[in-house]
Amino acid sequence: MAATFFGEVVKASCRAGTEDEEEEEEGRRETPEDREVRQQLARKREVRLLRRQTKTSLEVSLLEKYPCSKFIIAIGNNAVAFLSSFVMNSGVWEEVGCAKLWNEWCRTADTTHLSSTEAFCGFYHLKSNPSVFLCQCSCYVAEDQQYQWLEKVFGSCPRKNMQITILTCRHVTDYKTLESTGSLPSPFLKALKTQNFKDPACCPLLEQPNIVHDLPAAVLSYCQVWKIPAILYLCYTDVMKLDLITVEAFKPILSTRSLKGLVKNIPQSTEILKKLMTTNEIQSNIYT
Repeated sequence: MAATFFGEVVKASCRAGTEDEEEEEEGRRETPEDREVRQQLARKREVRLLRRQTKTSLEVSLLEKYPCSKFIIAIGNNAVAFLSSFVMNSGVWEEVGCAKLWNEWCRTADTTHLSSTEAFCGFYHLKSNPSVFLCQCSCYVAEDQQYQWLEKVFGSCPRKNMQITILTCRHVTDYKTLESTGSLPSPFLKALKTQNFKDPACCPLLEQPNIVHDLPAAVLSYCQVWKIPAILYLCYTDVMKLDLITVEAFKPILSTRSLKGLVKNIPQSTEILKKLMTTNEIQSNIYT
């Protein structure tokens, strides 16, 4: 080993074993068949954004095609159920597109005929105010597909005059604290926001060294880089399947500026949520 002037330690060059390394490199060279398989897999894993009416791909990103002032993104079954019950049932929303993707964990379904057990990713705008957008994403977006998803939705040069709200859940055991996670009042909300988001959060901010994961982290990082005001509301819960108490833990968000005015009748929405839970239990019993 040898040290450079910059302080790092590097390997000194040595010819011993180079023949073995060359043979290994020869064995690792990609054959035409390997290349074809890799290209087919890449095409299969491509994220596509489709029009509602024709189910053909959009030529430009969703938010380049439609002006947007407010974008609410629900990721995961409980966050999707919250938006379905409290927001989508309080107004007339029109589907403007859906994401089609495939990976090891999910295959998206057609958004026109869904059961609560199917994975999907749909985009909607409010008919009375088309600049208000909503995304319901119950499917898993793999790490290598997240950048594609962001480009298809936001584009390569997004507008900065919009506000993003992201809702999602993590298991309470992922929450890092000096206390025992068993003593925490699960479920509970934490928030993480970009520097340009100036509104107050409706719950305490997420403390270090906690981090966020997957698509919610990708969206928030994207907004931070592009200086878009964005906030993530993260519900820590001990029940990751569709759960009434977990869904209702998002209720404080209804008082925020992002969702204020979008919900008209909270008691009625609560009843709709309970019916959704009953339907889900019946379907779960059918498939188990």
